[in-house]
Amino acid sequence: MMIELTPAQRRAFRAQAHHLHPVVSVASNGLTPAVLNEVDAALQAHELIKIRVYGEDRAQRDAILATVCVELGAAAVQHIGKTLVVWRERREDEKTVAPVTDKPRRSLAKAKSAKVLSARRGVSSLKPKSAQKKPYWFASPSDRKPRRED
Repeated sequence: MMIELTPAQRRAFRAQAHHLHPVVSVASNGLTPAVLNEVDAALQAHELIKIRVYGEDRAQRDAILATVCVELGAAAVQHIGKTLVVWRERREDEKTVAPVTDKPRRSLAKAKSAKVLSARRGVSSLKPKSAQKKPYWFASPSDRKPRRED
């Protein structure tokens, strides 16, 4: 089952894929089951991927694109040169659901990065708490003593 995209959807996906790098390569062995599994895993993780095909035959690249789309239920977005762009909506499997563990969560005080903090508290945690100016380490012009004039 291959997904068909409207021209507007295809244009939007092409624009999103412009800055992506290929995540799967198809070399001289062709589209083996292992490569097909990698494409499936990449589609599950990213939804929109680029595939690099190392081969000079355009008909072979078209066949690889059609096979990937039919076997994995994906949509062909673009085939330009040796690069194929494929999209498939992320599937909700039991693999993607995080397992419930008995380990306690790491406290916010021990979080290692701002990214972790923002993920746990929301983006508002990265904004300054007050709009009050912080004192500078140097004296401002208004704090200076007037010079003695002799």
